[in-house]
Amino acid sequence: MTQLTRRSLLTLGAAAGATALLAGCSTPGTTSVNSRPLVQPAAAGEKITLTYWAWLKDLQKVADVWNATHPDVQVEAVWIPGGNSGGYQKLYSALAAGGGPDLAQVELRSVPEFMLVNGLVDLARYGANDYADRYDPTLWKQVSYVDGVYAIPQDSGPMAFYYRPDLFEKVGASAPATWDEWMRTGAELRKAGSWIDTFNYADPSWFAAVAGQAGASWFAVDGDRWTIDMTDDATLTAARFFDKAIDDGVIQTAYGAYTTPWFAAAASNTIAGLTSASWGDALLEGVSGGEGKWRVAPMARWGSDDAVGYGSSYLGGSTAAVLANSKHPKEALEFAVWMTTSHEGIDAMIANSGIGWSPSADYIGASRQKPSKFFGGQNYNEEVFLPASRQQNQDWSWWPITQQSFNILADGFRKKASGLSLVDAIAQSEKNIITAFRNKGLSIEKVNS
Repeated sequence: MTQLTRRSLLTLGAAAGATALLAGCSTPGTTSVNSRPLVQPAAAGEKITLTYWAWLKDLQKVADVWNATHPDVQVEAVWIPGGNSGGYQKLYSALAAGGGPDLAQVELRSVPEFMLVNGLVDLARYGANDYADRYDPTLWKQVSYVDGVYAIPQDSGPMAFYYRPDLFEKVGASAPATWDEWMRTGAELRKAGSWIDTFNYADPSWFAAVAGQAGASWFAVDGDRWTIDMTDDATLTAARFFDKAIDDGVIQTAYGAYTTPWFAAAASNTIAGLTSASWGDALLEGVSGGEGKWRVAPMARWGSDDAVGYGSSYLGGSTAAVLANSKHPKEALEFAVWMTTSHEGIDAMIANSGIGWSPSADYIGASRQKPSKFFGGQNYNEEVFLPASRQQNQDWSWWPITQQSFNILADGFRKKASGLSLVDAIAQSEKNIITAFRNKGLSIEKVNS
């Protein structure tokens, strides 16, 4: 069984999980494409077609902008279901069969899982680091492992606080600057018949983002092994806080954000606030009668000064990854960089595909530099989300079994309703995640907080 090494990191060869998933296949899974000679770019004048599998809507319209000026390198977009809704299984199956697209949409948190099965091209071998300064440094770090770059950031979700000023004013409050203020305001809103936010036991990614904002970094690489620390001070601070918020009835737990009951509650003035990502703005526009009533404020801070935690956190986000069987990785890289950093590419992605926050270091998109009618004329993208994108925890990194880990954590969180605290659920989940790592053939150790 191949061990994790300092240079190969996640390019694990025949790790147990990879072998089971890709039974009978030599590429990917048992052999890393990144140990082979470079694939040479197409010859001058040679016409090629890149395929791009993604769940973004109307992605072909984005590709057509590129196609109009790159006659020798055409891009064909193919729609697949969202990642864990079936898209990833299609990609794994295609890889196992020795095929698949040149590019695929892969969530930031899922990049290490594709690396685990040797499914991604190390784009550093094709010059990806030459483009690093074009990207948000936090996002670039999340696709970079040791000396490799395994995807190109496509979009992200810096977090902020969406709220109803009219409902807050009824209790003499404004948008909370700190989580302590959030707690006090939430208690007053409950007396007035509204909720300040929701806590969805079934989706721990939200809690992970909030813990990351507090300064948590659950996983790291130490030599030839992973280390885990989910019971650090930052995580337990967040867990104790939301244990109290739930126990005191300050936060809604019966349904998650953007679900059918949530939209009904928001339309009936029962939901007064929402801590969520930049991509939540489009979803909020689905609240009946909501136009002009909502505003956006910075995410509440842990503590009363800038020395405690971070100003924001990322929730969600995806990449354009070049898959192991691509015959044209150099050209695929060039398209991905164009799509995610050029003004034309970013504007087309926003207009046609409704992407989340642009990964570009210096361009958020023309349409996001204007006031919003729905948000009462507020220019919230430049005022709130742009600063939030620069106030991130750069120590947070994703790990090879992220989705399985979240499933384990969700199982623990659901027990809150029967009396288990979030603090205890996290501690137990950490033990189960360590076991899951080792069952995949990965070396991992608990570090002391």
